[in-house]
Amino acid sequence: MHLILSAIIILLAVIDVVVGVGFLVNPAIAGADFGLTVAGNAGTSALRADFTAFFFVAALFMAWGAWRRRGELLLAPLALFAIAFTGRLINLLVEGSYDGWWLPMAVEMAHVVVLALAIRAWPSRRAGF
Repeated sequence: MHLILSAIIILLAVIDVVVGVGFLVNPAIAGADFGLTVAGNAGTSALRADFTAFFFVAALFMAWGAWRRRGELLLAPLALFAIAFTGRLINLLVEGSYDGWWLPMAVEMAHVVVLALAIRAWPSRRAGF
């Protein structure tokens, strides 16, 4: 079970790094995949900085937590994806659906479920990293 959880989390981390690299290298195209358009250099900068940070930080802590099998290292990515899912759910309820609305929500929920399972399965250390 521990090995399977580690492998799934590493796979999710690799996917997140690929998405983050997309925002770092070409934020306009990566943003378009998320339904975003760039409004000048400020928009490009925001996509490049914020989305890259989201996906890189999530991937870093997921890979670190999976490698060390330490549940507390997975709390940050769990929070990121749970909040992202919640935001999408609120938008779905308030604004309604759109083509392909379910895919990003499914990916975020998969992150949440796998990370929550790993946090529950793996020990947490109280002091130090």
